[in-house]
Order: sequence, then C-alpha cells, then structure tokens
Amino acid sequence: MGAGIAHAFLVSGSSVTVIEADESAVAAAAERVKTTVHKAAERGKLTVPPEQVLERLTVAADPTALAECTLVVEAVPERVELKVEVLTQVEKLAPDAVVATNTSSLSVDDIAANLTRPERFLGLHFFNPVPASELVEIVVGTKSSAELVSEAQGWVDALGKTAITVKDSPGFASSRLGVAIALEAMRMLEDGVASAEDIDTAMTLGYKHPMGPLRTTDVVGLDVRLAIAEHLAKEVGERFEPPAILKAKVAAGHVGRKAGKGFYDW
Repeated sequence: MGAGIAHAFLVSGSSVTVIEADESAVAAAAERVKTTVHKAAERGKLTVPPEQVLERLTVAADPTALAECTLVVEAVPERVELKVEVLTQVEKLAPDAVVATNTSSLSVDDIAANLTRPERFLGLHFFNPVPASELVEIVVGTKSSAELVSEAQGWVDALGKTAITVKDSPGFASSRLGVAIALEAMRMLEDGVASAEDIDTAMTLGYKHPMGPLRTTDVVGLDVRLAIAEHLAKEVGERFEPPAILKAKVAAGHVGRKAGKGFYDW
C-alpha cells in the first residue's frame, strides 16, 4: 500500500519520501515504485519520462527525512498500537505536516486520542491496487477540522481520484460493505453453493464489479480481511464473524496473491 500511495502522488507531480523499517526494505520499496512508474509509462499514463518522475522519489530508513513533508500518510499494518507509535513519532519529526492514516477499519478517533494535534489528522483510505483504483475514502474524526477535510478533498482531486467523505465508524463505508459481501461469498464457497470462479463471475457480470469478492480478497490479503472481519464482529455484531474457511486459509499461510495461494492459485 505504501508503494502504491507513493506512486499516486509521484505521478500527480508531488515530491515523495517513503520511510521503511530497514535498508533491505528500502531497496524493495524503491524497486516496487520504480516498477509501477515504468508500467504507467508503458500504458501511456505519464506525460513525462519515468526517470523524471522518479527523480522526485526519496526512500529511506531514517524517519528524520520526513521533516520537510507537508503531508504524511501512515500505511503500517492494522494494529492500533503500531499506528499510534508511528504517528506520534511523525508529529515530532514533521511538526507542520498534516498527518493521515490509511487504515481500512480502525477508529480514527481512537488513534487521534493519542496525538497532540488531532484537528490536523484524518483518515485517507486508499484502495488496492492504488495506481488503478479511482476511490479514496476520507474518514473524518470528531476533531478533524472542516478546513482539513476540504484540503483533503483537493488532494484527492489532484491525484485524479474521487473522494467520498464518511464519519469515523467501524469499517467506514467501503470496508464494511466490501467485507460483508466477501464473507457471504466465503460462506457460499464453504457450503458448496458454487465454485470460487462462479461466485466471482456472478458479481463481475451480474453486478459489474471489476473483480469478484473472492479474487479481491486474494489481492487485499486474507490475513488483512480476517483482521478487519474480527474487528467488525467485535464492533458491529456477529454477522461479521469470519467463517471457518477464512480462518483455516490464514492459519495455513494461504493469504492470497502475496503468498501465491488463497482462494485462487497465483
């Protein structure tokens, strides 16, 4: 997600700094962004050579490189304590920056309660794969300023994407709906109603989804979907209780495209 978000801002003309955990992760992140930028050029999506775009990219392991940034988007794994740890450090290193979280389900207000400037904090929920996705969900906390929300809508417009604005609530709009459909598709597969391919085809051809819910889960990551489902089950109710097939696949390491196997073989 971090590489995808970096790509989106780079191709729209911004200078981008990506912070990774260590030097090996730095090299991998730089290569991911380089690959997606060159693919964008091959598809005719750039107005300048890819090398010119990549000149505006910095990838580092030292978070002090964030000092001059005006917007910092956190994209670490979906654990509140980890996000709070990262974002409180960002506030100290980039005191003038707007800070955003890319969480897909965690409470923006719960995170904001640990920050010194909650009025300059909101959710910017990007979708995977970021370069191809047209949507960004702006999640407004109770202390997010109205001026900041308007500013965020301008950023999304500048990325060539469409913003929807939702209040902070479990799963927001997109994750709550997407996970509900995906969990029902898993239960249908578990019950032998149809194959994964046919369930997905029902949604792609019948409802014009670009990908079916099971293939989408493979792209997002079954482990990510499981974490979101467990969170929603706790916050919203038992209808989001993850089915046994999802728990079993995650336990087996079959977490989707990134592992080579999920509901499909990749």
